[in-house]
Amino acid sequence: MAADQEMQHIGAEAASFIVVANRLPIDAVVEDDGQVDWTEAPGGLVSALAPVLHGREAVWIGWSGVAADTHSDPVVPPAKMGSYHLVDVPLSTDMVQLYYEGFSNSTLWPLYHDRIVAPEYHRDTWNSYVDVNLQFAEKAAEVAAPGAIVWVHDYQLQLVPSMLRALRPDLRIGFYLHIPFPPAELFLQLPWRQRIVEGLLGADLVGFQTPFGASNFCEVTSLLLGHDFDFDANDGGWIDVASPRRVQVDAFPISIDVASLSELAATPRVQARAKQIRHELGDPQHFLLGVDRMDYTKGIHVRLRAFVELLEDRMLDPATTVMLQIATPSREQVEEYQKLREEIELLVGRAAGAFGEIGEVPLRYMYSGLPHEELAAFYVAADVMLVTPFRDGMNLVAKEYVACQVDDNGSLVLSEFAGAALELPQAWLVNPHSLESVKETIMTAIGTTPDDRRRRMAAMRAYLSEHDVARWAREFLEALEDTRP
Repeated sequence: MAADQEMQHIGAEAASFIVVANRLPIDAVVEDDGQVDWTEAPGGLVSALAPVLHGREAVWIGWSGVAADTHSDPVVPPAKMGSYHLVDVPLSTDMVQLYYEGFSNSTLWPLYHDRIVAPEYHRDTWNSYVDVNLQFAEKAAEVAAPGAIVWVHDYQLQLVPSMLRALRPDLRIGFYLHIPFPPAELFLQLPWRQRIVEGLLGADLVGFQTPFGASNFCEVTSLLLGHDFDFDANDGGWIDVASPRRVQVDAFPISIDVASLSELAATPRVQARAKQIRHELGDPQHFLLGVDRMDYTKGIHVRLRAFVELLEDRMLDPATTVMLQIATPSREQVEEYQKLREEIELLVGRAAGAFGEIGEVPLRYMYSGLPHEELAAFYVAADVMLVTPFRDGMNLVAKEYVACQVDDNGSLVLSEFAGAALELPQAWLVNPHSLESVKETIMTAIGTTPDDRRRRMAAMRAYLSEHDVARWAREFLEALEDTRP
């Protein structure tokens, strides 16, 4: 679409603030008659940016989630959602397969998560990644007002900043990576490593979840491109790209809407549902909960094995203890994810056969997503939350559980390798690569005194109340504004 046509599509004025993300903040709902309707997508990024988008000439650029060639008639998302405009980047089935499932999720995702599975390196997926990133950059260049702020998000779009800078050097460009950035010894394995780094250096500000990610990126730019840098974990830093231009680099830990979730958890309806959940589980003395997207990075099978071994060791009583794992379907066509699901379901089935009496099974499993309110009720009901990823940029489930403990009466077992561990040191921290560590930490969390449990939870809740998602967005954008000469 030509620039003047794009402007006509989003309104008379060019946009002063633009969000560029892989997905638009909407979900397609296909009716029985084949018609496509649209709903606003839930999620932290949408709620974080809603206050920023409100009252501006703002645009959100992304893919609708529906491949452009899957319907005989074009599937056109709405032009507006709430107070801001939407601009679709149409992707074909082949593009989705190569750019998204291929390079983004079969190359970058495992590489950035410590090579838990081996990344795949294919030229055709890389070429598609380049092509799609250029489409996103061109859309942003078309709709941006002079001097506009453009905030690009996540690993699918790491080339956009440099492409956009080449098209529109007048723009103020920020980039935020929602997943970890790996250490040099891993990142340097990527055949297209220099192109990715150069892509990110097109931004004025590059943000990461943790100081570790920011430091890793600085080191990689020095090794690959010879750029000088100055970085401090507490104060952030800069990379000297080409004097006088410096790219600012810092950590901005993402968070959640703490106040809204705490308010929801305290409602009589959610409290009543939490009691009902415990009753449906047999009113256990101890209720352990895991909530994750079905992904090999999350350490789901490790915590399930730890629980089963605790039952086998008679450390936990199957008559009085229940664990429930809720796994949200994810990338169901990918072989590694299919294997993970099979492994988990086999483990759950064996546990049911070994320990379950009629109507009493200590290890439960749900393979489905849950509505927001229902999930809050499970958080309220659980005595112990198990969050044990092998590597995670942040992990908002841990923060959601803390926000829902309005009576300060839950225990959080949290992986040392989740970004959230840096912010929630009062959790029971665990090394998920050690089965014995997971077992011991579960028992410690269960056996702690009520006073210790409340003290830890109160401290975490107080921290999150001060460091919510609105603060995350505000601090990033203030830092981006400060990069102006």
